[in-house]
Parts: sequence; structure tokens; C-alpha cells
Amino acid sequence: MSDVALPLRIGPYLVERRLGAGGMGEVYLAYSVAGEPVAVKVIRPDRTDPHTRARFEREATIARTISGTGRVARFIDADPFAEQPWLAMDYVPGRPLSDVVQDQGPLPTPLVASLGALLAEGLAAVHATGLVHRDLKAQNIILGDFGPVIIDFGLGAFVGASKGSLTQAGMLIGTVRCMPPEQALGEIDVTQAADVYGLGTVLLYAATGHYPYDGARWEAVAAQVVNAETGPDLSGLPDELSPVVKAMLAHKAEGRPSLEEVTRRCADLMRSLGTSPARARRALIQETTPKDHPTWVLPQPDTPMLDRLDSLERLLREESASSSGNIPPVESDVESDVESDAEGLLPSVFVSVREPAPGSGSPAEPVPQKGRPPASQRVADELRKRYTMGPALAWSKR
Repeated sequence: MSDVALPLRIGPYLVERRLGAGGMGEVYLAYSVAGEPVAVKVIRPDRTDPHTRARFEREATIARTISGTGRVARFIDADPFAEQPWLAMDYVPGRPLSDVVQDQGPLPTPLVASLGALLAEGLAAVHATGLVHRDLKAQNIILGDFGPVIIDFGLGAFVGASKGSLTQAGMLIGTVRCMPPEQALGEIDVTQAADVYGLGTVLLYAATGHYPYDGARWEAVAAQVVNAETGPDLSGLPDELSPVVKAMLAHKAEGRPSLEEVTRRCADLMRSLGTSPARARRALIQETTPKDHPTWVLPQPDTPMLDRLDSLERLLREESASSSGNIPPVESDVESDVESDAEGLLPSVFVSVREPAPGSGSPAEPVPQKGRPPASQRVADELRKRYTMGPALAWSKR
């Protein structure tokens, strides 16, 4: 049995397991007190300067307003001012488009067109709120029983927080291949055309298994992206898809089509190939759902997790009462799972968990984790006061 560092709790959510990791941080499957599964992303510490925290707060606020589409994972909650900022979104059962293409090969042309039409519709609803994703890539498209769903909205502040971020390899590795030239050049407030470009890279990858630019190092890839004389690699792209994808990957933002036009052109292409958008959507779902797993099912907490959720619910009630000045007697030993900072102001949301041996059926065992005190409430309040009223937080259409 090996010891694996795992957050026991992030904000009000109890962590079950790690779902993945990337340049921005780590993602965990967690549960609310009521037992609802959520995907919680914890942001890397080097992405958490005060300006970025404030921008994240604004974008998280906007993300809550997204409606009118099921193509975007629903934003649930976030804390930009935690020691490590986090955000929680709907857990979307399925596989990333990147995994599907790696396992099954490029998708047939009608299915790529269906993917484009569905995602363009979803992005249009998001853009109507003034939010731009800025990190569209095959890894951020989940394919399941409902079709394609975009994840990681609300992280845009970290993707384009400052020009200085372009000098940090962790930001660009794996994503620079999908960035439009203006973003790779360091523009902070990119327009909705940036997402059109990002969607173009997703469709190219779905149809060919590669992105428009590649190289051994991110600097080499970025140099190609920003060079107007270096056209995207469209090798293997079916002739029928070439006009729309090539237009989406135009070097200049003003040369790219609108999302509405992308939807229309993809729908027209499906009809010209002898199918309808509705039928192509059904085929897309059928072709990308594993044959040995015909139906994706939302995870459910097992008995040990239910016991931990019961303990968390009691702990949250105690914390709520404590913050209001009415401290009830301790009902359990839950406090042993939670650390306090030097001033006793906030419980830590991070402890280490020793994972049980596979198949043992035993719940994960919490182990105290020293040396990782949380940010105090006073610091969080000062940050909010200082930055939420600043010009950087002015709401605007992008």
C-alpha cells in the first residue's frame, strides 16, 4: 500500500478520487453534503497572484449566469481567495475527445460536422454572457450519452491573466497548439473569435488526430502560431471539412466566421452528406460511447463515503455556528481530520489521505498534513476589498 497525497476536503466538498491533472492544476471527483457528484479543480499556486484571483472572481460570477445550453458543464461554486483557488462544476460522465480519437482514430466527416454544430451552439450561449473560454482543446470536450460537453469554463482568468504568463512553460505546454495568434502574442482581453479558432483546432483534431501546429518545444510551436506566413497543417483533413475549418483557423480574428455561421455551415455539410443534424448527433453518441459501457452513469457515494459526508455535514454546521458566534459542543471527532491556521480562523481544506489497498473495501484514512496552513479570512477580506472595486473587475462584453 502506498501513500498518495489527496485532499480530503475542498471547500464544502468531500473528495473521493483524483480525475486528472494539467497545466492549471488538478481535478477531483467530490461530493456535496447532499451526495451530489461534482468535479472540483484546484488551481496551481503559481497561478494565484492577486490580480488573477480578482479576475477569477469576476469570471466565476459571470459563469454562474450561463444558461440556454446543455453543452457547457454547469458552474456551481468557487473560492478565488482560498489558499489554492478552486472551482466546482457539474461532473460530466464520459470520455475526453482526445481519448476517443487516440483509442478509435479520427471521427468520420458527418460526426465532426455534428460536433462542430453542437459545440458552436453551446459556445454562442456562453458568449452571450460576455465570457470567453480561451482554452478550448480536445481534452476539454467530454463525450458521453448527451453528446459533446465543454468543461473548464470559469478558468479563463488564469489562461490569459498576464503577458508574463507566456514565459511560463507550464501554461503553454499542451495548449499553445490550440491558441489563436493574438492570445499567443500575449493579448489579455481576447475576443470571441479566439474561441472560434480554438473550436477549429478541436474539429481539426477530431478529423485528423493532430493540431494545426506542432513542435518539440512550446516556444517552437508558439513561433509558428504567431507567424502569418506559416499556415496551419491541414493534412488529412477531408475536403468537405476544409473550407469551414480553414476559415476558423484564420490568422486574423476578423477573418474568422461567427459561431452562428459555423453552426449553419456544419448543418449544411451534414445534409450534403446525406444525413440530418439530429441523426448525425445520434450517430456521434453511438460511435463515441464504449461498446462495453453503453450507458454512462453518474457516480454514487458508497457507504464509507456516506459516513464521511455525514461527518462533513456536522462539521459544516459547527463552522457555521462558530462564524456566527454560537459555538455548539463537539458532537464527534471530526475536528481531528481538519487543521486550523495559526490564528484559528479557518479550517484547512487540505489534508493527506492514505488510500486503501485496491479491493480492500476500506475507506480512505485521513492523515494530518503539516506545513500547509490556509489563507486567513482576514487576508481574503482584504483582497476582496482591494480588488473587487478596481477597474480590472468592470463587467464588459468581450
